[in-house]
Amino acid sequence: MAKVFTITVPPKLGNKRRDRTSDPRYVDGQRLLVEAMKYLAQEDPVKNRGAIELISEHVRTRFRMSDSPLA
Repeated sequence: MAKVFTITVPPKLGNKRRDRTSDPRYVDGQRLLVEAMKYLAQEDPVKNRGAIELISEHVRTRFRMSDSPLA
């Protein structure tokens, strides 16, 4: 019967940062969501409040300041 040997690899603990490259689709997506909220607020802010809150919540949870298009 053969024995199995395992070689452990220590984790790399250094914070290696990637170079950020801009992705126009990422910025355009954010811009589109903001434009949609502006449009809904101009049309009927009371009636469209639920939709505005939904988009706003998406922007706040999906697009934080620490987000990058590389994630």
